[in-house]
Amino acid sequence: MTVPGNALSDSQSRPGAFLKQRPGFAWQDATPDQLRTLLVTWFSWVLGAMDTMIYSLVLTPALQDLLQTAAEPSITQAQIGWYGGLIFSIFLVGWAIGGVLLGAVADEIGRTKILVLAVVLIAVSTGAAALSGYWWHLAVLRLVTGIGIGGLWAAGAALVSETWPDHSRAQAAGFLQSAWGFGFFLAAAGNLLATEFGWRGSFALGIVTIASVWLIFRYIQDSPRWQRVHFNEHDPEPPVKRIGHLFEGKLRRSTWTGTALAFVAVFGLWGATNWTPSLVHSLPELTGKEPTLIATRVSYAVMVLNVGALLGYFSFGVLANRFGRKPMFALMNAGSLLLMPLTFFFSHTYATVLLLLPILGFFSKGIFGGFPLYFPELYPTRLRSTGAGFCYNAGRIVASVSPYLTGTLVATLGSFGRAASVVALIYLLGLAILPFAPETQNRPLPE
Repeated sequence: MTVPGNALSDSQSRPGAFLKQRPGFAWQDATPDQLRTLLVTWFSWVLGAMDTMIYSLVLTPALQDLLQTAAEPSITQAQIGWYGGLIFSIFLVGWAIGGVLLGAVADEIGRTKILVLAVVLIAVSTGAAALSGYWWHLAVLRLVTGIGIGGLWAAGAALVSETWPDHSRAQAAGFLQSAWGFGFFLAAAGNLLATEFGWRGSFALGIVTIASVWLIFRYIQDSPRWQRVHFNEHDPEPPVKRIGHLFEGKLRRSTWTGTALAFVAVFGLWGATNWTPSLVHSLPELTGKEPTLIATRVSYAVMVLNVGALLGYFSFGVLANRFGRKPMFALMNAGSLLLMPLTFFFSHTYATVLLLLPILGFFSKGIFGGFPLYFPELYPTRLRSTGAGFCYNAGRIVASVSPYLTGTLVATLGSFGRAASVVALIYLLGLAILPFAPETQNRPLPE
């Protein structure tokens, strides 16, 4: 049966052929379809990342507003930490649900359909968060946003990995993950522009994410790899059955280790790094300052953090091609273990925060640059979105306790610094897992 779309390239169809390809990532060598797929998926991730970061930026003022009552006009840092962590955790549960289930559905109905569904969920729920009247309104809407983000990542990572040839897939994956850095920049910039409208104005900006739906419809289609497998499948499988295949035979090891690696990275990111705005709010030199000044300082801190993140995203693919995937994951885990307590516990001035945040971002965020490369390499086409989505997101169900745990630790230990230092110990687990993980360097994408 003829498969719609472009034929597979030699490097995609012949095992080992990519070893003869000229190494590197040359934009001029990419076909128009490959470029469109990468850029449109990247843009949708940028907007999704923006909507993800908005909550972190406005957490403190939003909860001060939503929790304040006539009986309790003053809200403490402990209360913000507790409720803020709870909403973070609910968001991560939604992310896990969306990544696992929508990822499996993407293997059945196609990556582009799930991309569209995910973008709609993200845009509508983020925009509607501006209308929240109680803290639990915000929690429910963040749950929906998380479901959309999970599906967006699973479908997008599978689509790009299948579209780009083996010899440049690592760099394409790094560029794709850089969308999160640019999205966080965009969120910080939007927060500056929306300062006069308060936290509700920042959430309202999220509705612009819907613009990427037209781009997906207009410019990208499912990969020839997926179309070939899909048209040859005579017995469609429900998502639960597809997920079950991930624990069969040689895939079992990949699934367990991949899920554990993502769990560690997510636990550290949401348990500490993404509390950066709250760290800035807690600095003694900013106590009692004007809200607009604090919001500006928070935005600049997030921008600086993501300068380091972008360097990490772009570096991971290049260095992983040279040294291997596992050594790069080891470097990122070790760097995060060191920099997280250094940044959160020993930063007592805004200047110190700005100095350390880029280095922290390189490690604790840069590690995510390896996942859209590594996870799709572990699975065959018929299970690629299912497997990548499961590994990246299943651990979030357990990792979702990290923001809540951090909020509890803040209340118990008295500061974000002490809490983040405890959370950083999770990276020891990441280092312990790596010896058991498969190495995919110099291997073609499984058919």
